[in-house]
Amino acid sequence: MNKSYCAFVLLIMLFSATVQAQQAKEIRRFQLKEVKQGVAVDAVHFYVINNSSITKHTKTDGKQVAYWKDTTGIFKHLNSGIIIGNKLYCANSNYPDKPMASSIEIFDAATLRHMDTHSFGLFPGSATWIDFHQGHWWVAFGNYSDKNMDGGRDNRWTTLVKFTTQWQQVESWAFPQEVLTSFAPKSTSGGAWGKDGLLYCTGHDKPEIYVLQLPKRGPALRYLKTIPTISEGQAFAFDHSVKNAVIFYGITRNDNYVVVSKVE
Repeated sequence: MNKSYCAFVLLIMLFSATVQAQQAKEIRRFQLKEVKQGVAVDAVHFYVINNSSITKHTKTDGKQVAYWKDTTGIFKHLNSGIIIGNKLYCANSNYPDKPMASSIEIFDAATLRHMDTHSFGLFPGSATWIDFHQGHWWVAFGNYSDKNMDGGRDNRWTTLVKFTTQWQQVESWAFPQEVLTSFAPKSTSGGAWGKDGLLYCTGHDKPEIYVLQLPKRGPALRYLKTIPTISEGQAFAFDHSVKNAVIFYGITRNDNYVVVSKVE
């Protein structure tokens, strides 16, 4: 086989890979008063999570239909949320305070009334996102490589933890170096399990989603690929009410947009 033919075959393969690469295409966007930490979504509404407040909006026009704001001074850094049944579960931390402490805060999805809490107390990382998958809770605990480093732990200490429904820890995994480098100096800010059984994660700033997989062996998640996005890091949510497409809601925090995208 001559060198020219080999070069031609390689060129075709590279072109094919480029054509088939996934990317997120914007469908629509909503500009709101404040969009800082993340977004959750159900069949009819989306929910914007900020440091100490939550707003609920209709998916058709973005109209605000409910509002909650912390009046206790306890909540400083609500990070993300997920709707399960009639409840909104939010990952919460004391960021940027140290030592790191975290909790899961539970709200009525209809009214946004605060209902319950589960405290992790002091934990080696800040709870940044939560999901429920295959009968277990999955929570990411972020660590940082900048001024918010806690106890000498940089972002390599970022951990995904699997819990039972009673919050008993089952397993945990480190994040792969490829993704940690992209996160740096921050950590994972969003994550969710996809319909395909793969784990999708975002960092703090970059317009990218990282696709990961549980390893067949060893303590670290396996990196598969990166999907370019319009939304810029932070917490996102898959719209599982759409059955024939991969739709997710993300945010651009600098200009307060919720961005709806389709992965193709």
